[in-house]
Amino acid sequence: MDLGIAGRNAILLASSRGLGRACAESLAREGVNVVINGRTATDVDIAVTELRAAHGVEVTGVVGDSTIAEVHNALLAACPEPDIVLLNGEGPTPALFDTITEAQWAETAQRTMISPILFVQRVVPGMCERNFGRIVAISSAMVKSPNPVMSLSHGPRLGLTGVLKALSKDVAKHNVTVNQLLPERFDTGRQLQMAEIVVAIKGITFEEARAEQVATIAAGRLGRPEEFGDAFAFLCSAHAGYISGQNLQLDGGSYEGVF
Repeated sequence: MDLGIAGRNAILLASSRGLGRACAESLAREGVNVVINGRTATDVDIAVTELRAAHGVEVTGVVGDSTIAEVHNALLAACPEPDIVLLNGEGPTPALFDTITEAQWAETAQRTMISPILFVQRVVPGMCERNFGRIVAISSAMVKSPNPVMSLSHGPRLGLTGVLKALSKDVAKHNVTVNQLLPERFDTGRQLQMAEIVVAIKGITFEEARAEQVATIAAGRLGRPEEFGDAFAFLCSAHAGYISGQNLQLDGGSYEGVF
């Protein structure tokens, strides 16, 4: 299927590795020019080189922490009129609820909720004027299934979810859509990190920790990053203009609720 977005321009926050990189790959394959972002110059340079060689689109790299204003400025300097924006960022480390400090709450809220909102405020007016825009946030399955040790994750993400949902209703008439993807257990560095944490807490082997991850997924396997990237690309497509304000779960059929 031709997604109808060849020649469009995209800014992808935190996209040099993991699920963000998979999203960039899927867009570039569709002929979208992409701005890649990451905090490590080596990762960004590799992603830029590989995407440019594989797909022949314009690929620009911006190195820096995408939660700070200076990097927002650099991203918009590289792509002043983005048609597509991916909101993404590193998830917080698990923590017991009664150990979380006020400073941790404030920092996580700034990085996970406030910073993405500020970036969206800067790109939405232009999208509405041009009558095309696709904003997609990588959130977490935990906004629907909170985990006691992940309050620093689902707390701010739920705040972002509410703001984006409200915005989606206001901009839909301009062919601007706003959606979230809720991943659960994709085979990326994040799951390796989580496995190492389980090893330290439970005193089990790394292989046992990985088996525990797989056991939580109804499909009996971890998700493949390219599956995630392709779902993202479809939400960004010309065919997805009637899908907005949604939280799409990509979890191998594991969610036990109905809504």
